[in-house]
Amino acid sequence: MNGNIFSGLLKREIITERDLQDAIEKSRTSGRHVEEFLMDKEIPKHEILFCLTEFYGCPFVEFDEGITAQPGLMSRIDAERLKVALWFPLSVEEGTAEVIACYPDSAGLRAEIQKTLGVDRIEFRVTVPSELRRIIEHNQDINPGFPPSSSRTQLAKVRTFLANRRSMLASYRTSLSKNRTGLAFLRTGLSFITIATLLFKIFVLGYSSLIELALLITGVVIAVDGLLWYVPVRGIAKRGLNPIIPHPSDGTTVLTVEDPEGWYYFARTAPVEGAEDLRDCWNGLSPVQRRMFLANDRTDLADERTVLAYFRTLMAKARTGLALSRTGIALTGVGIALLRHVHEGKWYVFYFTLIFTGIIMILEGLYSYFPGRRAGKESLASQVTAENKRRIWDDILPPVDHQPECKNHNTRRPPVHPGQAPGVWGTTGLALERTLLAERRNVMARLRTVMARSRIGLGFVRTGMNFTAVGIGLLVSFGTANAAWTALETGILATGLMLVADGLYWHLPAEKIRKQFPYCFGEVEVAIPDYTRPARSWERVSFKHAYDE
Repeated sequence: MNGNIFSGLLKREIITERDLQDAIEKSRTSGRHVEEFLMDKEIPKHEILFCLTEFYGCPFVEFDEGITAQPGLMSRIDAERLKVALWFPLSVEEGTAEVIACYPDSAGLRAEIQKTLGVDRIEFRVTVPSELRRIIEHNQDINPGFPPSSSRTQLAKVRTFLANRRSMLASYRTSLSKNRTGLAFLRTGLSFITIATLLFKIFVLGYSSLIELALLITGVVIAVDGLLWYVPVRGIAKRGLNPIIPHPSDGTTVLTVEDPEGWYYFARTAPVEGAEDLRDCWNGLSPVQRRMFLANDRTDLADERTVLAYFRTLMAKARTGLALSRTGIALTGVGIALLRHVHEGKWYVFYFTLIFTGIIMILEGLYSYFPGRRAGKESLASQVTAENKRRIWDDILPPVDHQPECKNHNTRRPPVHPGQAPGVWGTTGLALERTLLAERRNVMARLRTVMARSRIGLGFVRTGMNFTAVGIGLLVSFGTANAAWTALETGILATGLMLVADGLYWHLPAEKIRKQFPYCFGEVEVAIPDYTRPARSWERVSFKHAYDE
């Protein structure tokens, strides 16, 4: 670094020769720029810029939101490379490039710019490295210190992939619903078949045979139809779901997506150094910086909705398994009752077939019990974490006693320039509106997850009641004379009571939470913002709940 650049500071007696040499020496040993050490010594930035102008003979620039590259120019240049080389192209026209640089006399810089932009002549503007990085990041659409993946375009891509994941999970839940419908058909058909078989056995052949045959055929048709619904979807239901995405951390990390060869996966960057301090100074951020944070917030909210959709899908999968278990316990109960009541060897094959089929269905259904229960538990923990997180209003209108001290800004008032009104602030307002709507969708997604926990609790209760009814029915019908049968029937009863208790454990608290949400009744009024008019004159639209009709 040429110390003569800052000789103007010595002439104006802003710094001593010793302090200047100390800053230059620290720059050589640390790799940081001299300008950074000078500003650490509280040398005004504009004095440093005056020195650059005097030395290089070209005007200086400071960061401003209006400093943008010529349309299409940045698409062929690596922004990260520009941060290292410390130059930024403003425009290219008729063989001449207008470029902002920190050190225009750097070795090879002019040749690099001419080769990259394909020009012969360069008109330089100078600035300090920190300002140049802000200009590049502004054009790169990221906040200071954030990785390129935090640009609004990249975040929009991530949100699109998250929406695709939620659509896939919704399709999965629809298939599981179809699965449960098929199981209902199957249960109905098996009931018809069992009744027809019993009537054949009791009455043998007679005038009632036509009715029994009709019941049998109807049962077979319904059962086969149920299997046609169930079997194809069973293959989908047996698939594992991709693991959930790590939870966001108050906008200090960035969610990324990779899609090599059509298979996409999500990951998070390490916490961005200085991001929390930057966000704490919300009122000191420019409109563009705010919009970048809001875009990251919307991505985090989309992340949370996807995680909740994942939990709801696991619980839907568990409800399907419980429906299969209810079918199985019904068959097992009928098979045991017939085996103990009728002692004819030629029917034993039928009885044992019912029992064996029922046991297989019970085991397969209960296989999804523990994953579903775990999903309910984890979704509750996820919602508690989300409820305790900082909201967007905590940044915009924090309580007076919680307002942090801004380390990087001299004022908490946002920098307003004439060119920023009303368009820039209107755009920021729309970004805020979209973020608040996204947060509202997350509140409703949490409600749906609460209701999913309530439904899985009711599924446990229904399944438990089926087990309990079969256990009590067998004990009452055949007594306790046979120790082995009594132990089996008592086990069925105990299993049923456990499932009922577990179901109430999930259902009752979830039902209490559901009643606290305002989305279950009343009407919702949404304001349609028009930032060119006062808020009191915005149009409003009301949505009435069906219960109000």
